[in-house]
Amino acid sequence: MITIHGMADSGNCYKPRLLMALLGRPFRHSEVSWLDGETSSEAFRRKTPIGKVPLLETEDGSFLPESNAILFHLGEGTRFVPDDAFERARMLAWMFFEQYSHEPSVAVRRSLLVYPEMADVATPERLAATLAGGHKALAVMEERLAGHEWLVGGSPSLADIALYAYTHVAGEGGFDLAAYPGIQAWLARVAGLDNYRPRDWLPDA
Repeated sequence: MITIHGMADSGNCYKPRLLMALLGRPFRHSEVSWLDGETSSEAFRRKTPIGKVPLLETEDGSFLPESNAILFHLGEGTRFVPDDAFERARMLAWMFFEQYSHEPSVAVRRSLLVYPEMADVATPERLAATLAGGHKALAVMEERLAGHEWLVGGSPSLADIALYAYTHVAGEGGFDLAAYPGIQAWLARVAGLDNYRPRDWLPDA
């Protein structure tokens, strides 16, 4: 059985857990947090030099970092990856957008406000910059979702899982989603998928 090393409260770590739940596949969760310094430990760095979670540990003892790389590996051959090559590329484009344009603002602003450990870097300037960047990213999503049910094609894909993880808790970062009805409707659709599990769900030990 695979193991997903991660932090229960992290959106990036929620992505592979949600995918596995939607697919009905068993896995182990190993709680590892940067809050207590565990990701910086020598033992953890031997598994992944970047010292970040989530980290996938395969049954043969191989390790794969980066949330969206883990999603792509676990999602291959499933209904969440389009068969058409160009549609797969469009899915990946949204996943790259999530890490480059969405997460650095939406997720980071949430972290600045939620974790007391981040208080010393939650400057007014950084909060303002992440608020502006987050609304820019949300506007891009709204443009697509105002006229489509899903980010790619006519069914949910890994792109929806990747962007759902931090968008559905954007309010914790001070983003008012009332201005984005397309996103709100999409969030409800994701939450309505069969076998959906919320962020705080963990598999039975």
